[in-house]
Amino acid sequence: MASTRQIKSRIRSVRSNRQITKAMELVAASKLRKAQERTLATRWFTDAAIEVLNALSATTDVARSPLYEVRPLKSRAIIVITSDRGLAGAYNANALKLLTKQLREDDAAKIATKVITIGRKGSSFVAKLRDVEATGSYHVDEDVSVDEVRPILLSVIEQFKSGDVDSVEVISTKFVNSFTQTAEMTNLLPAGTKDIEGMEKPRADMLFEPSPEEVLDYATTRLVEAHLYQAILDARASEHAMRRVAMKNASDNAAEIVDDLTLEMNKVRQAAITQELSEISAGVEAMK
Repeated sequence: MASTRQIKSRIRSVRSNRQITKAMELVAASKLRKAQERTLATRWFTDAAIEVLNALSATTDVARSPLYEVRPLKSRAIIVITSDRGLAGAYNANALKLLTKQLREDDAAKIATKVITIGRKGSSFVAKLRDVEATGSYHVDEDVSVDEVRPILLSVIEQFKSGDVDSVEVISTKFVNSFTQTAEMTNLLPAGTKDIEGMEKPRADMLFEPSPEEVLDYATTRLVEAHLYQAILDARASEHAMRRVAMKNASDNAAEIVDDLTLEMNKVRQAAITQELSEISAGVEAMK
């Protein structure tokens, strides 16, 4: 049985860790409020952008834009969004597990897969995989802006236009609410292939000025950019939500461990006192 000194040392260590996890929980809760406001504020625009993309994909002039071209799937690019830091529960694991599953399916179907990572956790994970081509690794700030997203988007658009890839997908964690977040893979290119529940049937008789080519190329790039930007905002909010929960659980577990160790220390102290009393009583009896 451990001595009281050893148990006291363990209690101090656990309490110190609990202070850290409690502080991280409060920081994550503060960042979550801001990230949640940002992602919910822009979601309506993203849904509208996807609706417009679907409408454009139904027009008769869509063949003039390579961004809508649906080709036989021989190669794909996957953008996987993770965090730069750990201690966020299953946040990174869920996204990387979905990536691994898709890589296995593509390998079985003889589909060449290229991976682009956003976040250090995803970058370090992909670097350890065999026979996986990593074509880009990016880092975005906490308060991510559209300007940071644009280079990533232009890179995959160039790959899609040149025919290097036939499809571009995004693996991110969708923020439903502060208690529910789900890892999912959504289509980015070709454009106009994601449906929204309740969306009206698009019209095919649209007029474009100054020309269909110019309008489709510019508008589609901006709308797809909104889709990718929203995925990053959702991922950020999900990361803070899952880190808050993980740190709260760690703090609660630490408090339980302190209670258990305190009880154990009291038992050890009581046993020592009982032993001393027994020795004193035995000594008194021996002197009689």
